[in-house]
Amino acid sequence: MDKDTTKSAFREYVTPLNVSTILQELNRLKMERYVKKLGVISFIRLVVFAQVNQIPSLKDISLELEANESLQKELALDSISASQLSRKLRETPSYFLDFVFRECVEQITRQVGAKRANEKMRRINLVDSSTISMCVSQYPWAEFRSTKAGVKLHLRLVFLDDQVAPDKAILTPAKPADKTQMDALVVVEPNALNVFDRGYVDYRKFDTYCANGTKFVTRLKDNAVIHEVIEERQVPSDSPVTREALVRLGSYPNYVMEHTLRLLETTDNEGKRVVILTNDMTMDAEQICDVYRKRWQIELFFKWVKQHLVLKRLYGHSENGVYNQLLIALITYCLLILLQAKVSHSGKLLEVYKCLRLYWDRAFSEFVKALYKKPGRTSKGRRRCKVEDIFEQTVQQYIERETEHLETVIYDLI
Repeated sequence: MDKDTTKSAFREYVTPLNVSTILQELNRLKMERYVKKLGVISFIRLVVFAQVNQIPSLKDISLELEANESLQKELALDSISASQLSRKLRETPSYFLDFVFRECVEQITRQVGAKRANEKMRRINLVDSSTISMCVSQYPWAEFRSTKAGVKLHLRLVFLDDQVAPDKAILTPAKPADKTQMDALVVVEPNALNVFDRGYVDYRKFDTYCANGTKFVTRLKDNAVIHEVIEERQVPSDSPVTREALVRLGSYPNYVMEHTLRLLETTDNEGKRVVILTNDMTMDAEQICDVYRKRWQIELFFKWVKQHLVLKRLYGHSENGVYNQLLIALITYCLLILLQAKVSHSGKLLEVYKCLRLYWDRAFSEFVKALYKKPGRTSKGRRRCKVEDIFEQTVQQYIERETEHLETVIYDLI
């Protein structure tokens, strides 16, 4: 019997997948009654491993497990076929993996904590969606154009000390509009500030948010109609905000808002005009513009997970299988944040990710040591040659008749 009890980096990484909590939920749902070999916990850990290492298919996952003794030891699983993995991915209820994802989110909230957005201690919630494109012939259930299929990952992110983390996720086919998920993603707490893009503009919803005190910041659509300008406010000449006004939006016979919104005009980094809307009447105009700029963090999040996790290459063709793969990808990201918090690493999450890929089967202490290892050699980059200083030095040597060394081919002036 192997008596080595040293925990590996991968085992520490998946520790937040609380076995007792998961087993309680499994028993409540009566999911594991007839399972003989591949349990849900081992399955999640195996697919998390595949996400971290960017293994592109279930067949490749099966081959990796069969050839990798360290992975077999970590999972207490000798081998598993691609067909068994496919069946597990397809048959595991998505609401169960959503439960595991929410457990990870709760641990992030407890261990890392949410960063306050401004001096008024408001919590910023970033709301947006991203589409995963697919082939319509293989995924007919997700058709949203005549030649294209896809699913949407609707997401709410919150700010941590130095980055963002998922707070809530909803998976749907790509066809429904973004604003259909506003009720599920917008936070109605009084200390929350919701930030979303033009895809979530809905005047009736805006009136509801104004009535119940839900704060939001968004961007005005180019074709929006301003029904009435109630007040033009003075803007300091040195402010990046070029206009501030109180307006009512909408038009007859469609819909005209009952409540007043603040309209702010500013420019982006390329000098293009940006029109921002908010129902927050207390924050400074520049602060509101800065808050809206933070919305770009959710775009960076989508770019990160698509680049470093397996999202573009799907393991299965069924709706449930696709949703499960996306949920496990989000679980993988949450586990990375928890691992970074565990080792008190203040750098980029990408550094933790890359180090974990290299040291996943090593002792956890080796992983931490490698993560904090300073580069052995520092480079000052390509330095510019100081031609004028060399010329003056050479002239001075001629004046002082120290020219013997200048006549040899092995002397380097630089």
